[in-house]
Amino acid sequence: MNPQQMQKLMKQFGIKTEEIPAKKVIIELEGKELVIENPSVTAMIMQGKKTYTVMGDEKEEEQGFPEEDIEMVMEQGKCDRERAEKVLKELNGDIAEAIIKLKQEKELKK
Repeated sequence: MNPQQMQKLMKQFGIKTEEIPAKKVIIELEGKELVIENPSVTAMIMQGKKTYTVMGDEKEEEQGFPEEDIEMVMEQGKCDRERAEKVLKELNGDIAEAIIKLKQEKELKK
């Protein structure tokens, strides 16, 4: 069935569709993020509720860090979010090592 026929059939059943011009889709998992690049996202509206279909290139799951960990490193290491996340990533999420590294960097700059 071609896309036009499919759309016509869906319209007969009261199902509306719309294309979402997404650049990237990120699904937050426990401690990780699943990233879909170059996605094709379609929303189907049935009985007032939207259902999304996502197709695209799955990128390796990226390691995310709990918000509390990032905030602690930012506060103790006296840095911004971007730097805190970068150092946590370099050190495989080791909070103590990240804080120590940031403090040492500050000392070297003095």
